[in-house]
Amino acid sequence: MQSNDIFWMNLALEQAKQGSQANEVPVGAVAVCSDKGLIASSFNTTRKDCNPCGHAEIEVIRRSGQVLKNFRLPTITLYVTLEPCAMCAGAMIHARIPRLVFATRDFVAGAAGSVLNLFSHPCSNHRLQIDEGILAFESEQLLKNFFKKKR
Repeated sequence: MQSNDIFWMNLALEQAKQGSQANEVPVGAVAVCSDKGLIASSFNTTRKDCNPCGHAEIEVIRRSGQVLKNFRLPTITLYVTLEPCAMCAGAMIHARIPRLVFATRDFVAGAAGSVLNLFSHPCSNHRLQIDEGILAFESEQLLKNFFKKKR
């Protein structure tokens, strides 16, 4: 864990809360560039945009590429409140993101070790540093409360 991880994860958690208020599954993400600081943030927009690819991570990766004017993101740390799915993990690998920090595991679709691990797959051509568990309880509670209201 790095000294600013809690700070950045709190920003991702704020994005997740905004998503919850917008009736989206409360997942938030922020991208932090090593020399520029925060360059992108988002929450899930799958419902609002009727877009199955509208995950917070995908939007943040897209915006980061635009800010840095590059499809490779070798100076980014991505903070996400929920373990990425296979789609998002694949995008991180393709973007060559060096570090992922996520709050809580996703035992339904997590692709960083919970259901499968694309990051350590022998065919993967890129390895990320992965740190997890920062603000896990807060992220879990936000998700649990969201789904409790839906049921």
